[in-house]
Amino acid sequence: MPLYKTITPNSQTTVKIWQINESYDYLFHKTELTKESLERVLGMKSKIHQLGFLSVRHLLATFGYSDSDLFYGDNGKPYLKDGKHISISHSFNFSAVIISTRDVGIDIEKQRNKITIIARKFIDYEFAYLNKNQLDYIKKLTVIWCIKESLYKLFAISGLSFKTCFLVIPFEINHNETVAWVDYKNEKHRFHSHFFEFENFTCAYVMG
Repeated sequence: MPLYKTITPNSQTTVKIWQINESYDYLFHKTELTKESLERVLGMKSKIHQLGFLSVRHLLATFGYSDSDLFYGDNGKPYLKDGKHISISHSFNFSAVIISTRDVGIDIEKQRNKITIIARKFIDYEFAYLNKNQLDYIKKLTVIWCIKESLYKLFAISGLSFKTCFLVIPFEINHNETVAWVDYKNEKHRFHSHFFEFENFTCAYVMG
């Protein structure tokens, strides 16, 4: 089983990363899916999305959950039937799941040059401390994206702007943590954010 990494930020929270190196047929036949999940995965046009979906179900099994323990709210946010909080992400050949007694969000992204093209769509304040000429510029952009995506998943409120509602304070890649703020309805929420790198990917997670 390609369980790539397990992180335990605290006694109530666990992060697990899955490296997808199995075939679709293998993952499909080794996964027991609900009727709704079966229809969903069969309706996906992208093989990468199918593999991500199925690998997440395998990750759930390592936590002791089955596909039937997972459901989604009207906002698209995943929930577990036992009341614990969960967040899910996948990118190319990696998937990530975080489960906690606290509200959580997680995101995993491949580090790619194309992020520089869309940077202005999700960054405003952060440009004040970013340096395009530094070697870690793309890595920092990816960290910021992952943190903001994690916050968006935690809040699960449609319409929140990555550019104006989420702010990530200055950080260094080797520190693996920073502070982020969410400005929503004239209220500011502070979150301690964690991130790490592996295999040219970045993963970030936040806890409420």
